[in-house]
Amino acid sequence: MKTIKFDICGQICPSALLTALKEINRYRKQLKQGQCELVILTDARDATRTIPSAVENMGYQVDIGKKDGCYQIRIFIK
Repeated sequence: MKTIKFDICGQICPSALLTALKEINRYRKQLKQGQCELVILTDARDATRTIPSAVENMGYQVDIGKKDGCYQIRIFIK
């Protein structure tokens, strides 16, 4: 499975959410087919609530972690 990373550090919500949704829609076909996963890197704590909530409503799975002072939001299909 291919991992596609997007670094949106420095953006705050709602800009972080809108950027994430744009990329999710851009890779929608590959995500739905399980060909890739998206990893969004952010330093905005609010984004760890808004992005997963929106993504789960779209039918995707989400994992959230923190590494090197940055939140990692992984979006995928099981």
